[in-house]
Amino acid sequence: MEIGPLWLLRERATVADSPGDTASGDARDALIARASFDELAHAVSQCRVCRLADTRTQTVFGVGARRPEWLIIGEAPGAEEDARGEPFVGLAGKLLDAMLVAVGLRRDENAFIANVLKCRPPGNRDPSNDEVAACRPFLMRQIALLEPRVILVVGRIATQALLDPDASLARARGKIHHLDVDGRSIPAIVTYHPAYLLRTPQDKAKAWSDLCFARRVHRDRMATSD
Repeated sequence: MEIGPLWLLRERATVADSPGDTASGDARDALIARASFDELAHAVSQCRVCRLADTRTQTVFGVGARRPEWLIIGEAPGAEEDARGEPFVGLAGKLLDAMLVAVGLRRDENAFIANVLKCRPPGNRDPSNDEVAACRPFLMRQIALLEPRVILVVGRIATQALLDPDASLARARGKIHHLDVDGRSIPAIVTYHPAYLLRTPQDKAKAWSDLCFARRVHRDRMATSD
């Protein structure tokens, strides 16, 4: 029987033609769909399509390997992420890093970490539907360029934005979902957000089960692609 890693035992410690411009609709989507990785990052940094551009400190594009084994997607940057321009920092970021290391992943080697939104909603409120829609073309192009083997979707909001607007975490966990991007079907596994696990450490065992499940899906995918 597999024994979980140490993090399970720890509780909470005390351009005018740029796709990032205000152009919208099919023309903007077409520009984003042709962007290279660096062009996409620049477009995100210049985006003013939704009202979050007026309140952000900086955009948070994502960080990690450009050909990752896993892509981890959360909901939106928080205050510290907005200040530093990097997703999942602070206590939640440290917990996520520990979770990834437990299954052989590191954000700077074989994983990429991003969010549904590239800008922080004021007061860390839930993203609105129009904000999610404005950022979705960026995220879909990001996924297409990264070509991950597996997507780990963390938290209810990311799950609803990416997979099913009516999904609950309880129903979504323990299943293989699929995200179709540029003709590729990528398996997606749902788990708890690290910030939730800091508040509710008794659910860390469930999160470990989700990670082990995602690792099995990844291994099966690697085996069938050989």
